[in-house]
Amino acid sequence: MFEARRRRFMDGMEGGVALFFAAPERTRSNDTNYRYRQDSSFHYLTGFPEPGAAALLLPGHPEHPYVLFVRPRDRERETWDGRRAGPEGAMATYGADAAFSLDKLPEMLPELLENVDRLHYALGLYPDRDADVQEALKKVRAKSRQGIRAPSVFVDPRARVHEMRLIKTAEELDLMRQAAAISSEAHREAMKALRPGIHEYEIEAVLEYTFRRRGGTGPAYSSIVGSGVNATILHYVENTSVCGDGELLLIDAAAEYQGYSADITRTFPVNGAFTKPQREVYEVVLDAQMKAIERVRPGVSFNDVHETALRALVEGLVRLGVLEGDPATLIETEAYKPYYMHRTGHWLGLDVHDVGEYRRGEDWRMLEPGMVLTVEPGLYFAEDLKEVPAAYRGMGIRIEDDVLVTQGEPEVLTAATPKTVADVEAFMAGSRDREPSPSGA
Repeated sequence: MFEARRRRFMDGMEGGVALFFAAPERTRSNDTNYRYRQDSSFHYLTGFPEPGAAALLLPGHPEHPYVLFVRPRDRERETWDGRRAGPEGAMATYGADAAFSLDKLPEMLPELLENVDRLHYALGLYPDRDADVQEALKKVRAKSRQGIRAPSVFVDPRARVHEMRLIKTAEELDLMRQAAAISSEAHREAMKALRPGIHEYEIEAVLEYTFRRRGGTGPAYSSIVGSGVNATILHYVENTSVCGDGELLLIDAAAEYQGYSADITRTFPVNGAFTKPQREVYEVVLDAQMKAIERVRPGVSFNDVHETALRALVEGLVRLGVLEGDPATLIETEAYKPYYMHRTGHWLGLDVHDVGEYRRGEDWRMLEPGMVLTVEPGLYFAEDLKEVPAAYRGMGIRIEDDVLVTQGEPEVLTAATPKTVADVEAFMAGSRDREPSPSGA
């Protein structure tokens, strides 16, 4: 899989050398780091999971078109910090044609750049590494009187890698389906655990336990578990409140599996049954989502999915009595913005907000088979919005699924997560006879 990706990338390089660096480790506090996660594009091309690494792609080289520079084996450091592949493992396990210790890169890079016209390198992505590249170029330029040329054309390789990443292969889709399956199970487990009096963080713990238990590396992003008015905060991550009887709980959480993300949002009643006002708003959001998912087909523009959801939401806001007037005019004047302030989706893949252009020039991009996007309309009625009917104030509802563009009908990767009012209430009713919560509710 990784070798095929490298070949595809090199076939489109139009000569030159490409240099990529692994993501650096990041400090969490004082002398402890966050759990390491590889740079997505570095992973995409190499599969190499460690920090302190660089990859060189040399398509014209007769012996080693793919070279890895990695941390050397070090018994003491491996005792403290974990195993390293070393140069030998980089070749035997990760397919490098040649591999060296990273400390050899400053010495070898200038020679590898001699008489190369084009350097593919993401300047500014990791500024600490830019100095190494600049120093190597300086050494090559110093040999100009010997008839040696330094690269004179600099190409940011991200555009090409991002375009490749946007269209998923069959292998990638298998991984994304697994991420979706794990995430759907986690949402179902959260529905089973939910009852009045439980804390948001207890539900967060259920979600993230399920991610790990099923083989995920953990959350694909910070889990949002917002009950009551907390659901009106789009990126609420404190997750500290008590879930009250009669409230809704919004969960936006999903797993990462072998580098690939899922992204699911569900909103459901804490006590297992929607009130009439909750159902009224929920049905508007669900209708918008279902209509938008139906538009996820080849040849439809990315923006059309959003506009489809937006039209349905605005028509629903009029029915609810939140807005008055002609829906087309309300959309044109953005009268909906206090209640729906985000777009309806984004690309999904190795990053939860994945790479890839949304426009081609001035035009929105057309959907193609192999693309995966989220569809996530919502309505948010802050508790202080006096123009909103009192029954709806303090209510936030979002519904999100991951959708694959196919040759025909869209494939909803996260369809195993209950979504309709009937399905949510039936599923939660089936899990009501359980032990009481630790808080005694």
